[in-house]
Amino acid sequence: MTPLSSAVLPSGIRSRIVEDVNGISMHILEAGFEAPDRPAILLLHGFPELAYSWRKVMIPLAEQGYYVVAPDARGYGRSGGTDVKYDDDLLPFSSRNKVIDFLALVAALGLRSVDAVIGHDQGSPLAGWCALTRPDIFKSVVLMSSPFRGAPTSFPFATANSSKKLAVATDLSFYDIHQELTRLNPPRKYYMRYYTTRPANEDIWHPKQGVHDFLRAYYHMKSADWKENRPFPLKSLIASEWEKLPRYYVMDLEKDMAASVAPEMPSPQDIANCQWLPDNELRVYSEEYARTGFQGGLQGYRIAPVDKDLQIFAGLQIHVPSMFIGGKSDWGVYQTPGGLEAVETTLTTNYQGTHLVEGAGHWVQQEQPTEVCRLFLEFLNRNKQRLI
Repeated sequence: MTPLSSAVLPSGIRSRIVEDVNGISMHILEAGFEAPDRPAILLLHGFPELAYSWRKVMIPLAEQGYYVVAPDARGYGRSGGTDVKYDDDLLPFSSRNKVIDFLALVAALGLRSVDAVIGHDQGSPLAGWCALTRPDIFKSVVLMSSPFRGAPTSFPFATANSSKKLAVATDLSFYDIHQELTRLNPPRKYYMRYYTTRPANEDIWHPKQGVHDFLRAYYHMKSADWKENRPFPLKSLIASEWEKLPRYYVMDLEKDMAASVAPEMPSPQDIANCQWLPDNELRVYSEEYARTGFQGGLQGYRIAPVDKDLQIFAGLQIHVPSMFIGGKSDWGVYQTPGGLEAVETTLTTNYQGTHLVEGAGHWVQQEQPTEVCRLFLEFLNRNKQRLI
């Protein structure tokens, strides 16, 4: 696989392939590579994105003295694993193995540590796992748009010699929200569960409107440009609350994702006016996904069975400096009731703030890169002495 053409990259960002990274070739974008021994920042993208989604923040960070690295994660873009099939082994896509990918990449680049690992969307929990499991390497963490759900809860304690029975699970423990969603009027389904299904890749790879227009509608509908995005905290994880989520999160039962977002395709004039994602930049995504399909990224929604080995970290918290950034118009912040509050209060011990950015939806670092860079640098500067 060849690097991404420099013609589609901002000046000062280069694309290259790093070989033998935990058994695959890994495509990275990098900025600030001209000078040796700079402190490093690792940027982890989400779905359906690429390393390219960090293009607007890489140069400003490099200009402040950082070596900035953004990989295409395993299964995405020009990294290995994009030829995966639905029935292939899920283990290479487990959270544990992807953390190993990033550890191997850091080592391959000759880095002993990075000042911050920053993850957006699907990259947010991976950044969380990096910081939780290897705080010696990942010195601080920024979680973006999707709150990290943390390590498994601690094992039952001091039960061996106790005559007391474990507490009986409440009725809510047996509540099947997915079944309840199908009983709504109209019936609904959760997008993450849909993304685990066999048809999902084909649905969005070869939709009626084509992959470029699918991505345009998808990115638009989850951005601040779609004025129906007025999120608020949900009371609890029950179907009657989840049905308040837009159709890109809780879909109509009989529709696939491409059909769900198609009615909100922006007009040609809206597309021409879209400053944060002009059509030539969107084409970088659509051409990559037209070539690879989406299954490599969709594997990340199917890894619960192979993530059981994460129980070895049961009860652990993130102790390095941490922060959360989301868009003020992003439902992703609230789709899991109580998720953000858990990050703020129980999953971290050195939490340094929640920031919801005006004028941004889900794609916050692309929609409002100047404010996001300001928040990154404020966080990094605040913790600079500790990170040395």
